[in-house]
Amino acid sequence: MGGHAAFIWPALGLTAAVLILMLVATLYSLRSGEAALSRLKATREPRPGRRSPAPDAG
Repeated sequence: MGGHAAFIWPALGLTAAVLILMLVATLYSLRSGEAALSRLKATREPRPGRRSPAPDAG
């Protein structure tokens, strides 16, 4: 690498670490949001005047 390896390998490692941390943070946020949505759906009361969806005519 012409003497540049001392700069390239740490930069590559740092980039990989940042990408992995971003992936972990995204997955944590997704699961947290899904859990919150599930809680909201479980506690939601049906609105008056709204019909339930028609059953499939199978």
